[in-house]
Amino acid sequence: MTNHSGLMGGLFAISEWIMKFSLTNLFWILFNLPIAFLLLNLLFVEKLEEVLFFLIPLALLMPMLFFPATTAMFAVVRGWIMKTEDSEKLFRPFLRFYKENYKRSVGNGLFVTLIWLIWAVDLYYFLDKNKIMVIVFIVLGMLLFVFTINLFSVTVHYHMKWLPSLKNTFFITIGSPLLFIAVALCSGIILYISFNVFTFLLPFLTGSLIAFLSFSAFYRNFLTHTKKEEAPTSTEL
Repeated sequence: MTNHSGLMGGLFAISEWIMKFSLTNLFWILFNLPIAFLLLNLLFVEKLEEVLFFLIPLALLMPMLFFPATTAMFAVVRGWIMKTEDSEKLFRPFLRFYKENYKRSVGNGLFVTLIWLIWAVDLYYFLDKNKIMVIVFIVLGMLLFVFTINLFSVTVHYHMKWLPSLKNTFFITIGSPLLFIAVALCSGIILYISFNVFTFLLPFLTGSLIAFLSFSAFYRNFLTHTKKEEAPTSTEL
């Protein structure tokens, strides 16, 4: 194995990480091809009837494809952060995590997709009727977005059943303001840059980068709470 040091070592490490992020993001998109196709078609529709035509199959595919693939991506980046044995591999761990967490991911996906649909319908209803309610639902949308991201982290980090994982995610989302800000801010900035500045990031870095930064923030929050729980409550003299 060749040793790299100095400038060349730094460039090699950067290129290696870019490759890992890019390949993982491409795997994620590959497993979400039908959803990507529907989303691309949504960009060109003009009538509400046409939007509904694409939204129905999209809502059905989200739990079966998007959530298992995204969970697998989070599991892969968790391996990078925690430096597990298979952290240097990419596709095999991705496929293994996809299969291992498929049932839990579909369960999470059914619940979260339903909540997102209810949120979207309510927001659409109040859009031209009540500005205050629109603001309320935008705030709720931010909470739901961070909850969804945190649910992926909880799913890959804890071995919990479906309902406890949802409860745990809920309490983490509302009870950890720094984690909430970190996930919302990082994800928002990456999505804005990807859609408005550097669109080439979408197929190569957007998803995996959000997963990496979100799980990094989640894991730091986890370590902080673990240290607090392990710290002695009193000192004996």
